[in-house]
Amino acid sequence: MMKLWNARLKLEKRMNKMDKEVLYGKNAVIEALRAGRKVHHLLVSRETLKKEGELRKFIHDLKVSHELVDTKKMKQVAHQKYQISGQLQGVVAVVDEYEYLDLDQLIKKCENQEKPAFILMLDGLEDVHNLGAILRSAEAVGVDAVIIPKHGTVSLNGAVARLSAGAIEYVPVVQVTNLNRTVERLKKAGIWFVGTDANESKDYRAVDVTMPVCVVIGSEGRGMSRLMKETCDFLVHLPMVGRITSLNASVAAALLMYEVFNQRNPIE
Repeated sequence: MMKLWNARLKLEKRMNKMDKEVLYGKNAVIEALRAGRKVHHLLVSRETLKKEGELRKFIHDLKVSHELVDTKKMKQVAHQKYQISGQLQGVVAVVDEYEYLDLDQLIKKCENQEKPAFILMLDGLEDVHNLGAILRSAEAVGVDAVIIPKHGTVSLNGAVARLSAGAIEYVPVVQVTNLNRTVERLKKAGIWFVGTDANESKDYRAVDVTMPVCVVIGSEGRGMSRLMKETCDFLVHLPMVGRITSLNASVAAALLMYEVFNQRNPIE
């Protein structure tokens, strides 16, 4: 009976790995192909295929199953066949589902690398545009991983992949059930936490972020949760002299990520 149960678990695990998702947008699809994500089928407009030599090469070399349609029909076919709409940019791909990084793997990675850990944690982010932009900036500065909660916030999907311009393929993302427990585990691994808060906090340029660090970005409207604020080792704010007293979450995240990058990579 136990052998049968174990065999069933293994089969379910294999089936889960075979889950598929739909990506759309030229950069998102091409970066997925470059990164080696398994592509099962492509829907491509004839005009796009003529312009994109690299896409033609991938289809030829990888023998990717594909369907050609006219640009005018592209949106109609994409909506009917895959229930998607928006800025398709002439290409839709059915690919293997994004594989999240395990928290244990992230901790092991940070412990074994020479450079100090650089992690980003998103506490309650809900907007796909912000997540896509954050992943794009995270890839640019070499963030080790982005941590997001499993419930109540935005997760990775085709829209995020397009908005990240394909950066989703190169930035490891860890999805966790409980952020506060995750903080406890990372602190035990020697990670310091820097959170954003407008009140009773330091100028973000005054905090040393050359040590192993996790930068926490709160939700678009509410900011970080109370528990997260209490857990952070440092609270920082972005000084502003204009009349608008808040910044978009992805802009704030980019500024903080580049502060970490700048401190660790000073101009000689």
